[in-house]
Amino acid sequence: MKHASEAALAAIEPLLVEIRKLEGLVEKRPGVFYRRSAAFLHFHEDPAGIFADVRIEGEWQRLPVNTASEQRQLVRLASS
Repeated sequence: MKHASEAALAAIEPLLVEIRKLEGLVEKRPGVFYRRSAAFLHFHEDPAGIFADVRIEGEWQRLPVNTASEQRQLVRLASS
């Protein structure tokens, strides 16, 4: 699974706007977010869609972010 391309990130721009509003996250590169000095969230794409890798309690979890519901779930997880 490759990292998300510019086109894939453009497709989820509304989600990225919401993530950019979250306190404590820094976007080091488009679609790559850090919390403090540690990688926290980034995106991948493949034929099945776009996925987020998010670090929850020190462990990476891969979540689909192709629907509004999936995107809301990611924002909830990232804000906690």
